[in-house]
Amino acid sequence: MKNRSTPVAFALILGLALPTLAADTPQPVRMGCGHMTFDTVPGWGLGPDGKSAIGPCHGGVAVDKDGDIYTSAHAGVFVFSPEGNVLRSFLGDKYSDIHDLKFHEDADGAFIYGARNVNAEGIKFDARTGEIVLKLPFPKESGLDLKKFSPTAITVAPNGDIVLADGYASDHIFKFDKAGKYQMHFGTKGNGLKEFNTAHGMTLDTRYEPPRLLICDRNHQPKGRLLHYSLNGEFIDEVVTGLGMPTSAMVQRDFVSVSDLHGRLVILDKTNTIISVLGNNPDPAMGRNYNVPQDKWIEGIFSGTHGSAWDKDGNLFVQDWNVAGRIMKLLRVK
Repeated sequence: MKNRSTPVAFALILGLALPTLAADTPQPVRMGCGHMTFDTVPGWGLGPDGKSAIGPCHGGVAVDKDGDIYTSAHAGVFVFSPEGNVLRSFLGDKYSDIHDLKFHEDADGAFIYGARNVNAEGIKFDARTGEIVLKLPFPKESGLDLKKFSPTAITVAPNGDIVLADGYASDHIFKFDKAGKYQMHFGTKGNGLKEFNTAHGMTLDTRYEPPRLLICDRNHQPKGRLLHYSLNGEFIDEVVTGLGMPTSAMVQRDFVSVSDLHGRLVILDKTNTIISVLGNNPDPAMGRNYNVPQDKWIEGIFSGTHGSAWDKDGNLFVQDWNVAGRIMKLLRVK
């Protein structure tokens, strides 16, 4: 007589195992509210082995006109498809440790602009080939006698002028023309109304005419804040006060995403009112924490939000400051 117990037992074990395996697979998490509601995309940006494709990161995110996503890490810059696959990368000493990056296209082509805090420079390189076409070291023409130059943020004006923030050192903000010639600088370190205490992030705020600079004053006391300055370095106003540690900001149409190192991303509307909070980390030990390994990541909870960017459909791409290299996609709920 044939023994049928083995296949039956196997089927029972398999049936019991499948729900367990399914339970171990991260599911999308809905976050935000109202017009700014998003679902996470579990596994986005991971390699075929299930591990981060980028490695340790302390950088930014940018999206080009084709919807490809650029993110910077210690190893260099990685370019992802909207589906989360690596299309190309620019690795090595020339591209390492880009703290902030922006995509900008002009008559000469499509370029990535980067602020390199460790290497004390700004750079501009071809977004397709990686050819470096411009470097921005400390401008001696400024007449400043700085002991350290550590750029943290970069942005590009409509006419091609480049603005570079020395956020990890002097807190001066330097302006260059499109060819890299020094033009001026403004700002100083402090906690006064028109001073910066770590001018950590910066973007071009195109919600206004003419566009203006939106600057993240990360360590301002008693709380972090956002400021508006003109492209000529003139103080305009405090935009938002009472934030945690705002690290970067990105504009899409009437909205701004603001990364906060405490472990969350806030969204402002045209009136600069906070209308949505994403990924808020309730654990103080896990927010502002670089050393969260991948096996401790929690779907829908951020740990050290450092950079973000929008695509044309209003989806968000978010990077955590993270030892394992965390880059996430948030799918806008229509």
